[in-house]
Amino acid sequence: MDLTVWQEIQLGAHQAFRTIVPHERDRIPITWQNGSLPILCYAPFIFMAYLARRPDTYLIRLLLLPSVIASILVAAYRFTWTNPELNVYNWGQCLFAAVAIAKSLEFAFTPEGMLKLGESRPGVVKGKAKDKSEPNGSTSNLHTNTDHDAPHPYLAAWFCDAFELAHSLRGLRWKFGQGAYIPPDPRPLSPPYAFLRATAITFAKHYLLLDFIESCLKRLPGSISTPLGGSIFYSSLPPFQRYAVSTVIHILTGTALLEGFGMVYDLVTLLAVGVFHSDPTSWPPIIDAPWKATSMHDLWARRWHQLLRRTFLVFGGYPGRFLAFGSELGLVFGTFIASGLFHECAMYAMRRGYDHSATIFFAMQGPVLVGERLWRKVTGRRVGGWIGRLWVYFMMFVVAQPMVDAWHRRGLAGGRVIPPTLSPVRQILFPIIQKLWELV
Repeated sequence: MDLTVWQEIQLGAHQAFRTIVPHERDRIPITWQNGSLPILCYAPFIFMAYLARRPDTYLIRLLLLPSVIASILVAAYRFTWTNPELNVYNWGQCLFAAVAIAKSLEFAFTPEGMLKLGESRPGVVKGKAKDKSEPNGSTSNLHTNTDHDAPHPYLAAWFCDAFELAHSLRGLRWKFGQGAYIPPDPRPLSPPYAFLRATAITFAKHYLLLDFIESCLKRLPGSISTPLGGSIFYSSLPPFQRYAVSTVIHILTGTALLEGFGMVYDLVTLLAVGVFHSDPTSWPPIIDAPWKATSMHDLWARRWHQLLRRTFLVFGGYPGRFLAFGSELGLVFGTFIASGLFHECAMYAMRRGYDHSATIFFAMQGPVLVGERLWRKVTGRRVGGWIGRLWVYFMMFVVAQPMVDAWHRRGLAGGRVIPPTLSPVRQILFPIIQKLWELV
């Protein structure tokens, strides 16, 4: 049967899409032999970052964009971890891919290129360079001098510049990062060895606490502790005990996520400062005691990490504001809808289908923030104090439970984060406890 032109276009588009994002049966297992291929797929992304730091490259960046996005999707969805315990890595690599695509869109659609603070054109400082130091806890994001980092003795300056732009999430020292809140840093910033020592200590704390929580989650009864996954709501328990247990698991999961953020960030900080001679002021903390938040606005704008702020603005905030004819409500609603889809679409890589509990939870945050703003207008007072903190705890510990349950039902707790051979808890603590229990 002859196909119409439109049907041929649809068929061709579908085949092209499945070449980049193949069916599960057609995906390539990641092995030691081909493990470098997904990494090499990010070379066009680094080249895009390089072009974003060169003047008069707007047209070539636009032309390169489809190839960059395609190569990122190939890295994320064409290659897969087949070990059930490593299935959670598929989620992680797709989260990273979504961030890289958002950055690629920003690199391509910014005509003047990506500017550092104080630049008029990429690499061209306007006027006289000045140190714009700001105190810790700043929201202006001007606290880092553009000339702090010394050139690396073995890497080309252009590569370091492009690599920094490609991996800068909060935009420290960059124009796109203005307005992001920077938490105060309790570590000594000089001399560098004092900063490295303090960072190593916090890394060890994050590592040990994450190891303890992960080990405890893997001891939970039922299928929740397996790669197949299971619900945090044990149906065999009476309602009160059921929700008490689910709340404990929920809190442990949230704490593990926070400790994981801190552990990875500290490790990257140690490498950046200790090996690549980055300035310590370029690596302020990412979390500012979220348990102290007194409103949801305080939590999302200051207390929670701001690593994905630009990602959500590019994917949802700016399109939402455009669709809402420039309204800030469109920006807020679009940002949080993008956040929910970001978390859920990456979960598709775990081959466990869709469950939009995360999408619903994050989409709710737009109306929640609008409600807090209305409360201030009506009462003349901000949401805050102990009532505001209870409000935050209700949202994060009660309303967010279906989202965490959806993650665990798809194998989150059964995924391997810290290998058993590198786990002090599973190698030392648990055997000691078991021996003592046997003696009793």
